[in-house]
Amino acid sequence: MSEMIPIERVEGKIFLIRGQKVMLDRDLAELYGVKTFVLNQAIKRNLERFPEDFMFSLNRQEILNISQIVISSSIKHARNVNAFTENGIAMLSSILRSKRAIQVNIQIMRTFTRLRMLLATHKELIDKFKELEGRVDQHDVAITALVTEIRRIIEIEEKPRKQIGFVAGGK
Repeated sequence: MSEMIPIERVEGKIFLIRGQKVMLDRDLAELYGVKTFVLNQAIKRNLERFPEDFMFSLNRQEILNISQIVISSSIKHARNVNAFTENGIAMLSSILRSKRAIQVNIQIMRTFTRLRMLLATHKELIDKFKELEGRVDQHDVAITALVTEIRRIIEIEEKPRKQIGFVAGGK
């Protein structure tokens, strides 16, 4: 099944909406090989399994925003679009029991895990850059102090010095 649905295909169907990584009902239905209304019927029959942090309906503006990203513009005219978080997708496996649904869910969970690992690596890189930036800032302060001191020394050396000793000629 992993050959049937490449991880990149699943990644392309994950959106960031309301600060959460979600997949849309029509994309999930396509992956599961069912019609969107069939998927949504199964969800309506098991609505207690899908609290707001597992699944939520998009408002009109969110649908329009997604329609600008999604190649298929038919979403723009949809009356209702449900978005599923990772937990919601995992819950789908308890109501969709076909072999295909099980394999698709496994691939989706692997994709979410991969994204989490990538984000963790990304965060580690950001933290390393911040640490390096702090070191550079500390070095900048030291370098600035060093340059200031060198300039001060140069200014002292450039001041005309009073001559010491006897000057012939009377002055």
